[in-house]
Order: sequence, then C-alpha cells, then structure tokens
Amino acid sequence: MAKEAFDKIMGGLHEVQAYMDGERKGFAVHEPLDIKAIRARAEMSQAKFARTYRLPLGTLKDWEQGRRQPDAPARALLTIIERNPGAAAEALAEA
Repeated sequence: MAKEAFDKIMGGLHEVQAYMDGERKGFAVHEPLDIKAIRARAEMSQAKFARTYRLPLGTLKDWEQGRRQPDAPARALLTIIERNPGAAAEALAEA
C-alpha cells in the first residue's frame, strides 16, 4: 500500500519536472492574485467590495488572508474587476 502511494507521488513529481523542462504541456499555472490590492484600487472596504461584486464576505477575507485561493470562475471575475471595476459593478447591478 505504501509503495503504491509512493509510486503515485513520484509519478506526479516526474510529470511536474517534465512540464518544467518544457517536455509536457497541459498544466495550468496561475500566479496568485493580490485580491487585497485589487480591492484597494477599487477604494472599497471588504464589506462594500463583497456586496458590490456579490462575493461572500468570509470568502473575500479568506482570499485576502491567504487561507484559500479563488477558483477559476472567481479568478475570472477578479480579473475583470481588476481591469474595469466600474463596468463589473454596473454589470452585476443590472443582473
């Protein structure tokens, strides 16, 4: 049982090394978002940011404090907010 687990872990590490060496494609690597900085540029408190962009306040706090990372749809929303916070807020207000 331990040997099987070890072999799976080593296989995964070999896949990562192959990716890092450019021999394998297919992994999506995302730089961490600085959610606190995005919120600061929007000049909003945590509560207002969460309310404006329809995010659970606890989730926003977890992201800012590094306890959790946003999933792909949340990353997309945060990228839109980062690039055009007014348009994002307007679109969500209309929905």
